[in-house]
Amino acid sequence: MASIERNGDQKRSLEHKNEKCVGCGICADICPTESIRLGPVLPIARGLVKMDYINLNNDKCALCGLCAAACPFDALEFKIDDKNIKELEAYPKWEHEAKIDEGSCIYCGHCVKVCPKDAIFMQKTMPERSEFVIGETEINEDKCIYCGMCEDICPAEAITIEPNDVSSSNQEIAKGINIDESKCVYCGLCRRICPEDAIKIICTTCMYRDEIKEPEIKGDIILDEEECINCGWCQEICPKDAPVVTKPFEGQIYMDEEADCKGDSCHACKDVCPCNAVSIVDNLSEINPDLCVLCGACAKACPQDRVVVKRDKINLNNIRSKSWQKRISTLMGDSA
Repeated sequence: MASIERNGDQKRSLEHKNEKCVGCGICADICPTESIRLGPVLPIARGLVKMDYINLNNDKCALCGLCAAACPFDALEFKIDDKNIKELEAYPKWEHEAKIDEGSCIYCGHCVKVCPKDAIFMQKTMPERSEFVIGETEINEDKCIYCGMCEDICPAEAITIEPNDVSSSNQEIAKGINIDESKCVYCGLCRRICPEDAIKIICTTCMYRDEIKEPEIKGDIILDEEECINCGWCQEICPKDAPVVTKPFEGQIYMDEEADCKGDSCHACKDVCPCNAVSIVDNLSEINPDLCVLCGACAKACPQDRVVVKRDKINLNNIRSKSWQKRISTLMGDSA
């Protein structure tokens, strides 16, 4: 973990958090003293090299805090007198964010499954099944021949035949047959298929279905804002439009068709993308712009210079310094 600290009229410190860094190089691009150097992003992302994505030059760094203010992933933390500049009024503020409307969420868990940073947590409480599915089953084992038809056809996998070790001295094919009442839905398929009429079943649910209360699902959905990178996966996959994501940059990303793509033999762009926005299709890399945050890590890693990133807007406000405005404006336009 790279860090710089100096004491004077003010105590200033800069700390790089490699676990949050994606190797986009934005900090290096805008550093006014060229104190930040981007490391070998691809080998680091692939786990081939154990080192930080960036190097900090202690001798050149002015500890101005611009890099930390402009990092969309909070991978750089800058403090003045032990206070994070994110808490200071005079410093720039990012307006990118992700929120999940719990009132719209149905706790399907799609967002949890696809989040590339495991930043979404869900707890779901289902009602007791016994409150809604009621009935009785009975198997006459004197009639049962253990043919296994009921076990094979049961849609709930509620029927189990206990097999026996058949031998010349023990010719019983099975030890017994059981129905798991916690799984049974009392559909009656087992009774219908039984060749020996050995099964009796009564579906109480079917008789009183109009009186059964509506199942109520309770839960909690939590979005860890510290881990979230605002990629938009949750927003794109949610069937109820519960998540709303504001990304750090607005613009375009596309592939230069004139540049060669090595596809399956390279996949550098896919390996470094923090958003899982890159796929290899027909031996060519494809980027889904709806899942991209325009960080540019893929453009930095591509050995063929095939990725083009064009930022039209940066959702970073309260930039009071004209020199900072000038440096940050270099991120706009073609950033391939």
